[in-house]
Amino acid sequence: MKSMLKCPLCKKPADQTHKPFCSDRCRQVDLGRWLKGSYVVPGSDEDQPEHLPGDVDK
Repeated sequence: MKSMLKCPLCKKPADQTHKPFCSDRCRQVDLGRWLKGSYVVPGSDEDQPEHLPGDVDK
């Protein structure tokens, strides 16, 4: 039995063209959420450099 992949946003069946999403709309909504910072990949403080390139010490 093959399980059907569902869109992570609206839970409709995924479309092969927009996989894993069901439509271009859901794909764009997800991208917008990433760009706005709604989604965050967890990490530790060790993952952050003390100084970013271009930072000026004050």
